[in-house]
Amino acid sequence: MQLSILQISIIAVTIAIALGGGIYAARSVHSAEGFSLGGRSAGVPMVAGTIAGTCIGGGATVGTAQLAGTVGLSAWWFTIGTGLALVIMGLFYAKPLRGTALETIAQYLVLNYGKGAGHFTTVVSSLGIFFSAVASCLPGIAILAALTGMPSWAAALALTVLVACYGFFGGLKSAGVGGMIKAAILWGSLFIAGILAWRAISGDAALSAALPAFPWFSLIGNGVQNALVSVFSLLVGVLCTQSYIQAIFSASNPRTASIGAFTAALITIPVGLPCALIGMYMHVAHPEVAPLLALPAYLLTEAPAVLGSIAMGGILLSLVGSIAGLSLGIGTMLTRGIFTKVFHVEGASAELRLSRIVVLGVILAACAFSLANEGSQVLFWNYLSMALRGGGIFLPLTVAVFRPHAVSARVALMSMILSTLTAVVAAAMHTSVSPLFIGLGVSVITLLPGLFGGHHDDDDEQPVMVED
Repeated sequence: MQLSILQISIIAVTIAIALGGGIYAARSVHSAEGFSLGGRSAGVPMVAGTIAGTCIGGGATVGTAQLAGTVGLSAWWFTIGTGLALVIMGLFYAKPLRGTALETIAQYLVLNYGKGAGHFTTVVSSLGIFFSAVASCLPGIAILAALTGMPSWAAALALTVLVACYGFFGGLKSAGVGGMIKAAILWGSLFIAGILAWRAISGDAALSAALPAFPWFSLIGNGVQNALVSVFSLLVGVLCTQSYIQAIFSASNPRTASIGAFTAALITIPVGLPCALIGMYMHVAHPEVAPLLALPAYLLTEAPAVLGSIAMGGILLSLVGSIAGLSLGIGTMLTRGIFTKVFHVEGASAELRLSRIVVLGVILAACAFSLANEGSQVLFWNYLSMALRGGGIFLPLTVAVFRPHAVSARVALMSMILSTLTAVVAAAMHTSVSPLFIGLGVSVITLLPGLFGGHHDDDDEQPVMVED
């Protein structure tokens, strides 16, 4: 794809606006808590922007268009499932989580299961989110290389710089402001582009004939079972991911946290529709284009130059914002759970400096790892990420939210370890059943006897819930 000076300029300005807004917001960040939680004073727009800015990433845009070229409108389930998970988060999880003065999932699990569960969660959840960041870095590097003609290593370096600018200076506050700007750009440009793609399909007899109503325009065209599996996988993945729950912890109060999750769902769900329509159009109109590049190719060669360039800037921001949000989640868990204790860091300025260094290190590691695994299947890293994040942590976290201290620390930690190991082995063996479901099955088998057999207080300590 050869870009004109106009297209390059518009893409650059679009990205600069979002990055500039995030960097401007970083002026008020002077402490580690301000970096990781925005001072715990976020309103609904900031909470929603942080969540939407992270979950509307490569999968919601480029990945949805890519999948739509194979399964049609069923690809929309990615953002539908993410949105439904955010609704459930707002209904049932947000208020209990925000009712504590905490920063991480690990800290919440420590309240119920002791320090062992917290340490295990910090390491395993961080690794799981890291692989999710890798799954966003891979298409990000590929798209930058295709757009600019740069070699992969240079594209990886450019992606690293963009992600660092997005989240390094202001942490969650920058991610929230950047997320709001990114959502506005994507909503305005993608829906117009999607309408144009729909008109092109419906106005051309040959294109319409190549895309019959079923399965291409049916949400169950890829099968009811596949749709349900996708939704449940996303539900588990979203509800136990630090990056989203961190936004909940940043809210000014529990009610704001809930409304912020609902708002993020309303922002997220529709985004997949125009991307799916564009993916279907490119499948029949330009089958020679690689599916991964279907959305960028449409925006830069089929859509009007100004509209397509703005949307392309938004797509790049979606990748950058997602990687930055995930890296911030990892950085917060590692900093609070490990590095402040290992290096005996004290004081607001020292903790802030450490937080920024760790987040930058995570960004560099994700891009370097992606570069080393260039050409690998993005889906594999997604499966492995989901297995690590959800297989061992989702059910213990859910029990902690709805039935605090109902399961002993020993049983909960055993469930986490066994289910995570099982899920990882299943992912490595490429089993026909999702590794996530295998891990969850082991977690159920392990937790049920302890849950209904009566709780015996064998914790070394039972921390007390802390209210703001």
